[in-house]
Formats: sequence, C-alpha cells, structure tokens
Amino acid sequence: MTIARHLLIKGHVQGVFYRGWAVGTARELGLAGWVRNLRRGDVEAVVQGDADAVVRFIDLSWQGPPAARVEAIDVTDRAVETLASFEQRPTV
Repeated sequence: MTIARHLLIKGHVQGVFYRGWAVGTARELGLAGWVRNLRRGDVEAVVQGDADAVVRFIDLSWQGPPAARVEAIDVTDRAVETLASFEQRPTV
C-alpha cells in the first residue's frame, strides 16, 4: 500500500548534510518525495511509497547523518501525489 507523510524535523539539522542524507536514504528505500531547509532552522520533507519503507525512513530520520541532533519529528498524513523520484528542493 502506498502512503505519504509530511515530516517536520527539528533540532540541529541544517549545515550537517541532512538533506543529502535524506535524498540518499529515500532513494535507497525506493521512496518518492522531497526535502528542503526552512529558514527558521528546521528541515521539511514529504515521503511517499510502500508503507513499510516510509515507516523505516521516519525511524532512520531520528538519527540522520552523524553530525545531526534531531530533537523532534512532527509527522502528519498527506495525500499521495504523482511523484517520480526523491529530490532536494530550495530553502523556503
């Protein structure tokens, strides 16, 4: 079953290769979606794909790359979209 989730990742997650890590991890898991920095210091992502792979991505997101310190992840359901791959988007 394909599901989609919106993630708001808080903590020390910018300037630590978090977005690059997210792209690589999502692609390894066969997920589609995107990731971007928010000017306020958080990282935002949308992940969609097989339910087990999405759950695995969320679990892995608590650790992220070695220099990251994740304090919280807000996860909300999202409607499934037509997304071809997982990409890094510009900061907003």
